[in-house]
This record gives sequence, structure tokens and C-alpha cells, in this order.
Amino acid sequence: MLSQFSVKNFRSFKDEITLDLQATNITEHEDNTIVNSKNGEKHLPLAVIYGPNGSGKSNIIGAIYGLVSKVMRPICTICDNKDCSKLKDKFTISPFKFNEQSLKEPTSFEVYFTSKKGEYRYNLAIQKEKIIYESLYRKTLEKNNISKVFIRDNQKNIDINKTILKNINTSGITETLPLLSFLGITYKKLDIVTDIFSWFENQIEIINYPYNESSIRFPINQKFNDLFLNMIKEMDIDIEGYRIENEEKEKTKIYTKHIINDIEKELELHEESNGIIKLFGLLPNVTRSILEGTTLIIDELDSKLHPKLIEYIIELYRNKSKNKKNAQLIFTSHDLMTMNADLFRRDEIWFVAKTPDQSSQLYSLVEFKKTNGKKPRKDEKYGKQYIEGRYGAVPYIKHMINWEKLDGSNESK
Repeated sequence: MLSQFSVKNFRSFKDEITLDLQATNITEHEDNTIVNSKNGEKHLPLAVIYGPNGSGKSNIIGAIYGLVSKVMRPICTICDNKDCSKLKDKFTISPFKFNEQSLKEPTSFEVYFTSKKGEYRYNLAIQKEKIIYESLYRKTLEKNNISKVFIRDNQKNIDINKTILKNINTSGITETLPLLSFLGITYKKLDIVTDIFSWFENQIEIINYPYNESSIRFPINQKFNDLFLNMIKEMDIDIEGYRIENEEKEKTKIYTKHIINDIEKELELHEESNGIIKLFGLLPNVTRSILEGTTLIIDELDSKLHPKLIEYIIELYRNKSKNKKNAQLIFTSHDLMTMNADLFRRDEIWFVAKTPDQSSQLYSLVEFKKTNGKKPRKDEKYGKQYIEGRYGAVPYIKHMINWEKLDGSNESK
């Protein structure tokens, strides 16, 4: 489970921003929070990020991916797991470029997450691929005891808790390799290392659009198949089933099944509408997330999807009878039809806006204050207030073109 993510000096984010999935003390949808049975802490199953084009919404997802990639890529390069293939490609971590001081400073990440055996705080600071700072702390779920696991202040100064990490030799680590990655490669059988990497590898997934058939993963098990087809039927989409054909090792074809006048017909997935293609790209990930209780992160969930389908996916995560494993969904969106108090708590709605120096800022609806100093109420029409500019983060259209001069009928003869 993801609790909190912060980043500083990454692409459009000059100053530190924090995406917080810890539930605040508000009264709406109290039953829709995720409650940790061991310590009673409450987390959110959803976070939606709104903002105009170019505001930096995708950069938040890029920052999360950047951290996961930096930790996992060294491991994936020596791994034969097919699911690791997307992390083998190099991901460039770039600082904020419109400020001379920022160009000289590292990009900093901080993530709080909960695995099967504990809660962790991991910090990583990178400058031109080199590790400037790195630290890991663990909190036990039962006793809430916080312990330092390691602190790395540069290439030479590495302070390891020898009670937790016994007989660790870091002499082989390089200046570009995170210590956490080094542990995952060299000491992967240690309980704490296994616990941490089970989260990085299996409990957080970041997907983007567009999709191709070879990248869509359908686990071969009945539980997955049943839930996937039930979702399709509940969405009232005229598809009765699907078939997967592996022509070559790296080439996959997906066929959708339709019943027309009691006769079964098939279409190749690329013959379906763009919306259906996107659903087949999304729903396998959503299905796995719900079944396994993972954190799923999607850029532009609303692209090519009807608002009712988006609402259906949101409801899967809100509904505890369906979301039994405490899965989380984080996504960016422009869809104002789903920005309402029936679907979201105020602390689940986030906005990104550009400042005059072209840096991005991130803030939640629950912490936003209007010009009158008051916070938004839980019964407000969020979408209407947003489009009116009450919450900021809306596009401002400048009318700079003199359209009359472009009209040929007004030209002098």
C-alpha cells in the first residue's frame, strides 16, 4: 500500500510536492477508507489528479515511475521475468530546467509504503545519475517501533544497522547504484530485502496509454477470467468473451467474441473501437489490482472512455465488498462528470497548477482555501466550482489572434 510520495526538483516540480494517501479527519465517505487492522491507520483507496494540459499531472506519475525504475532497473537487467522487461529501458531523471540553481541540485524522492511485514520510509537523492543521498527506515506494524535500516550520505559514508542487515559487505557498490538495488541483487534472500522488493516488484504498477496487444497481460487462471468477463458484462459491452493467440514468442493476438443472432463471431482487437481497445489494455491491470490488492497508477484514465465506464472503475475501488484486498487507484483526469462528492472524498481530489516561474504545484481539495479564506464544503458541486476557477488549476485561454484580420472578406481591395 502506498501511503505518501514526495518529489523535489523533477521536471516541472521545482519545489517539493507531496501526494498523500493517508486519510484526513473528514466526515464524508468514512466507510470508504482502508483501515490497517494492525495499527488502525486509515488510508485512501483513490487519488485523482486534475489540471490543464501542460500543468505537470503526468510528471507526478513520471516521478513515481522514475523512483521505481531507478530501484528496479539494475535488478531487471539481470532478470528473465517478462514483467520486468519494461523497466530494463533507461529512464532519465531530469531536474527543473528554468532555474539555474535547480540545475545544480539533486532530484529528491521520498516514499512511505506498507508491505506485508512493515512500513517503510525510503529516501533517494540523485544528481546526474549519481546517488547523493539514500536512507531507509522501517516501522513494525504491531509495536510501531521505528528503526534505521541504513543511511548513505555519499559513496563513502554508508551506515548500516547490523542488527537488521547482518554481514553486509558494500565494497562492490558503485556511485550510480542505489544501495537498495545492491541489496536486492546481492542479498535478496534476507527477509527484509524480500519484503521490500515484493512491494516494488509486485505491489505497485504504473501503466500508460497507448497500448499494443503484445503488452496486454492476461493471467491464465479462472479467477482472473471470471472477474474480467464479469466487469465487461456489468459495463453492458457487447462482448461475450475473448481468445488469445500466441503466434510467435513476442507476438500476441487478441480476439473478442460476439454473439450475433445466436451465432458466435470474432473480431481482432485492433478492429474494435479505440474505447474497447483501451478497456482491454486497462481492465487486466484493474482486475489484477483488485484481486491482489496492489496500487495501480494510470495516466489519463478518462482518455477514450465514457464517463460511466470511468465511474464503474472508480466504484470497484470504493466498494469494500469488491475491493477486499485494499487495492488503490491513482490516476490523472480531465473528466468533470466524475469530479463529485458522490464518488470522492475531498482528500482524494488533487489539483496541479503552474506558477509564474513555470514550476508546478500540487494541492488537494481538502487543504485548498478560497479567496474568502474558507475551505470547500463537502456538499459543493466540485466540477462546477473547478471550471469556474474557484480551485485554480484551470486553463486560461488568451485571445491573441486578431481573427478579423485573417478574414479575407475584410481585406482592402
